[in-house]
Amino acid sequence: MIDTHSHIYSAEFDDDRATVVAAAKSAGVGRVILANEDLGSIDRLHQTHDAFPDFCAMAMGLHPESVDADYRTTLQQIGDELARGGYCAVGEIGLDLYWDTTYSTEQRQALEQQLDWALTFDLPVILHVRKAFPEMFASLAKFKNKPLRGVFHCFGGGVEEARKAVSLGFVLGVGGVFTYKNSGLPDILRPIGLQHLVLETDAPFLAPVPHRGRRNEPQFMAAVARKMAEIFDTSIEKIDEITTKNAENLFMFGQIK
Repeated sequence: MIDTHSHIYSAEFDDDRATVVAAAKSAGVGRVILANEDLGSIDRLHQTHDAFPDFCAMAMGLHPESVDADYRTTLQQIGDELARGGYCAVGEIGLDLYWDTTYSTEQRQALEQQLDWALTFDLPVILHVRKAFPEMFASLAKFKNKPLRGVFHCFGGGVEEARKAVSLGFVLGVGGVFTYKNSGLPDILRPIGLQHLVLETDAPFLAPVPHRGRRNEPQFMAAVARKMAEIFDTSIEKIDEITTKNAENLFMFGQIK
């Protein structure tokens, strides 16, 4: 399995990162994508990758919640980092209007600049979308007929948003929330089909049932796969096969730029 979104470089894993990686491998997780957040996370991102180079891949981007009035200076440094190469995606980028809309315009500008860089460097994007689907689709519409591709990380929209996203050529990231009793995601994603889904954890956040409330880890992705196998009436092996192939095709492992 491939965990397409994780933050195991964060301080929450400083005491046992090697143990967490070993447990993930034992649970059948073969690779983890480390999604960047801001300038402060870049060194940690690289240190974790360098410690586990055959297990970790890196994505570079500026998280929408890290966008402020002076985002341009920060964003240029993110762009310089992307240009150095070694990344499998541009991310984590996007729009988050859940808590605060103060910098909604700046978030959109930062997003669209990073979408443009994804095209420049021929990389997929990892999209964070929270209470901002109309705004996200409006930004993506500006890139119509251009070869944007990527994943709607921790997908939390409804059926209409899911259909719109896959119609644009994106896949949907499925993690711990899928296992929550009242999430509604199984009914939303069942008609979308496994061919449009990838697995993720967002570790250390959003641990799946029966680990909910704990620090999330890549090894817990097996619980998400089990739930998906139940919902899609298939085997865990089939879930692994299809979602892994989807992730490999999207992130083009072996051709990291």
